[in-house]
Amino acid sequence: MPVTVLIVDDEPLVRAGLRAVLEAQPDIEVVGEAADGAAVIPLVRRLRPDVVAMDVRMPLLDGIEATRALLRTVDAPPKILVVTTFENDEYVYGALRAGADGFLLKRARPAEIVHAVRLVAEGESLLFPASVRRLAAEYGDGDRAARDLLERARLTEREGEVLRLMARGLTNAEIAARLVVGTETVKSHVSAVLAKLGARDRTQAVIAAYESGFVAPG
Repeated sequence: MPVTVLIVDDEPLVRAGLRAVLEAQPDIEVVGEAADGAAVIPLVRRLRPDVVAMDVRMPLLDGIEATRALLRTVDAPPKILVVTTFENDEYVYGALRAGADGFLLKRARPAEIVHAVRLVAEGESLLFPASVRRLAAEYGDGDRAARDLLERARLTEREGEVLRLMARGLTNAEIAARLVVGTETVKSHVSAVLAKLGARDRTQAVIAAYESGFVAPG
């Protein structure tokens, strides 16, 4: 089955460019477009895309609020890939904190766009871990709630190791090789980490790890 994508951006040229790049792939299908975040929820409910590629800055409802609304109101929501002009942008970090799974630069090469959609859809690795680390260093302010969350989670030593390797962007297979365990064992540890942190995905777990100080962003 192809990865289905909904494109949300107020610039028609951006939408057309993303559609052209993605639809050139046999395993990706663009199922719809929208010009503002305000249109996301009804389209997601009707089209049920696997991934929403969403501009972070839009005139009526920006990508941050659209992400919050989508995750709050839609059952089994899609993965959210924020599309942005600037990498080091507080809006991008705000979208990640709100629940976005990763971000994509509008100037990215076609191969990078395709890779980002596939990686976010799979959910087994962190997209652009170095960039997320830089954003956390600049905009993550040692959140007390995040520290309390990590304390209450009571991660085991092995779960803590897995979380640190997740923050470095390693895939499940790479974590398994590093820890000399099976991939299924790693998947179980990742699931336990997400459950204990109440995180929807790896990105949210890593953001909490950075903001709590459990993993140093520098």
